[in-house]
Amino acid sequence: MLQEAVSLVRVTDVYESLQKCLSLCDGFAGLATNDKILIKPNVVCWEYKLPFPPYGVITTSLVMDALVRILAEHGFSDLTIGEGALQSLIPDANVVYETLGYKKLQERYGVKLVDFNQGEYSSTDYGDGFQIDLAKQALEADKIINVPVLKTHNQAKVSLGIKNLKGCLNKKSKQACHGVGDKELSQMFPRIIEKLPVALTIIDGLYTLEKGPGPTGRAFRKDVLIASRDSFACDLVGSAILGYQAKEVEHLTNYAKRHGYSMDLADYEVKGEKVTDLQEFVDYDWEWSEADTGPAGFEKRGITGLAIRKYDSSLCTGCSVVYNPMLILFSSAFKGEPFPNVEVVSGKQRLAAEGFDKTVLFGKCACHLNKNNPNIKKAIPIWGCPPDLEKFVEALAEEGIKCNYKEYLRFLDYLVGRYKEEEGFRLKDWSIE
Repeated sequence: MLQEAVSLVRVTDVYESLQKCLSLCDGFAGLATNDKILIKPNVVCWEYKLPFPPYGVITTSLVMDALVRILAEHGFSDLTIGEGALQSLIPDANVVYETLGYKKLQERYGVKLVDFNQGEYSSTDYGDGFQIDLAKQALEADKIINVPVLKTHNQAKVSLGIKNLKGCLNKKSKQACHGVGDKELSQMFPRIIEKLPVALTIIDGLYTLEKGPGPTGRAFRKDVLIASRDSFACDLVGSAILGYQAKEVEHLTNYAKRHGYSMDLADYEVKGEKVTDLQEFVDYDWEWSEADTGPAGFEKRGITGLAIRKYDSSLCTGCSVVYNPMLILFSSAFKGEPFPNVEVVSGKQRLAAEGFDKTVLFGKCACHLNKNNPNIKKAIPIWGCPPDLEKFVEALAEEGIKCNYKEYLRFLDYLVGRYKEEEGFRLKDWSIE
């Protein structure tokens, strides 16, 4: 049995439930009141010009507010909230921080707000040839409190505490995490934490998300909090709540092997609720056709002449965020007739196949990889990291494929609208009174 317990609490009142959660795992035991504490939420992306449902995607402001309040009540005063979100969707983190209510935490408790993307990064050598660029504010913190969301991930199966620290990397290192071979994401993710002073992980499970990590997945109200001073143990319990054993999650398996952890949940002390009482399988993956020609829904609609190859682990967050919207746009172009024998490839390892009249190279990595691919008759390169969807529509229109950008906007409205009648779904959970 490991010394650091994991607490699992049902949420009634967020403030009181978080207090209980922290008490059960002795969460502040490794902290000193004069420590410089960095709080790292999950704010992977935010769309403030278009409809955006944050349910199960973004750390709730309710949890952030309660955490900062509790820290202040315990005498911690040197507090910073920091994140390095996807720049293409959050060009100005200050606007998002204000939307999320973090500016009120700044006013009430003197919390500093930092955008890692606007700060300095330090090239960090891990001593074995592994090197990444980490945010200086994260490296210079005395302690980090990591506050991820309880959600699935369509490449990594789960996105919890260890995965959430990817937000401390600069864009180049984030992209490198989605490599191939020994740089594949399940090998890269578990290394990041090794140089960061993470003292406490709190998994925000007010909502959970299937087929995450973005808003195209389906959210559910869950109302649980998970916390531990041991990052792996916390993720182990979080993964179990989502219905996955550690051995089913490659990046957790790799972390456990590297650091000598048991992957058996029975070897860990869980205080509060029983895991089995809250455990419910949440699907992480999108169903694809057996022939790898596109989502199962495309096949059911009778879409032919189009082969969209399924994303793999080398597709980085930039392209992942616009991948489902890309599918919506292709769907909007279907008018009952076959597409003109088109293949779509993405990521760093998918080579275009022969036998297609047109090949869409979605994202700069696919463009670079297939630059001199002899299998390609007519390339339609969609450059960008991530690609611009309006330019994507224009490029396809030139090839006679008429996508309707308004369908994408209607899809965003649908994503928000499908939760309006759901009990317990409140946008105000991402604001602070």
